[in-house]
Amino acid sequence: MDTLSPEIETILPVRAGNLTVRLATSAEEISAAQSLRYRVFYEEMDAIPTAEMKSRRADFDSFDDVCDHLLVICKDRVDLPCGVVGTYRILRGSVAAQGKGFYSAEEFDLGALLQIEGEIMELGRSCVDPDHRNRPTMQLLWQAIAAYVHHFQIEVLFGCASLPGTEPDEMHLPLSYLYHYHLAPEDLRPRALAERYVGLNGLPKEDIDCRAAWKSLPPLIKGYLRLGGFVGDGAVVDSQFNTTDVSIIVKTKLITEKYFRHYERSAHWLSDR
Repeated sequence: MDTLSPEIETILPVRAGNLTVRLATSAEEISAAQSLRYRVFYEEMDAIPTAEMKSRRADFDSFDDVCDHLLVICKDRVDLPCGVVGTYRILRGSVAAQGKGFYSAEEFDLGALLQIEGEIMELGRSCVDPDHRNRPTMQLLWQAIAAYVHHFQIEVLFGCASLPGTEPDEMHLPLSYLYHYHLAPEDLRPRALAERYVGLNGLPKEDIDCRAAWKSLPPLIKGYLRLGGFVGDGAVVDSQFNTTDVSIIVKTKLITEKYFRHYERSAHWLSDR
């Protein structure tokens, strides 16, 4: 985790009511985020923890050491470690290039994104405590992400987004809808690794009920699409997390006030790693 610059500390934290969103500044706060991730991913969503994760009741990996950790802190939640009720993990391209690369490269070929001139960033490990999946939390999270994007002059943000379940044959409608209506331009398009590749276009475009397909998408994927986001080529089944993953790409110049006003109105939120 980078030492926070004075400049980033002038735009974060953002506050509303009893909530504060800022970057983690200590190992204790990162541990609090990992604890929340464990409760949501493993206890609520039935992902499969390693023995060490189960013993520590924490979700962690080696990327945690190099990422920035965005935290939603509720001053009233003294029952939770550091009061952390939401988190997002951020990895900038300039940081990834100095270490082991990006987390989503374990599932997708990111070659097209790595050719982009300018800074890019990966979002992941997002989750919110069930009692805080509401409008104020969503509003503040995206306000903080927007500030981060502006500060570091991010050109593109991306990451993995998940559909629940590990049977892609049962997801032809949402996956085909994503392929036919939201496929990324070729110069931005990650592709699922060949050994893990699952095709998205199980249905022809004329057979898709767009209303039903939209309704079947997880809220977080809908949120990215409302921001003007795209998906990459192919999906990946993740047996540990009991999900089928797609690659999400958003050009930050498309993130206008119009889209952020949507998040101020929206109460939708779910978790995604």
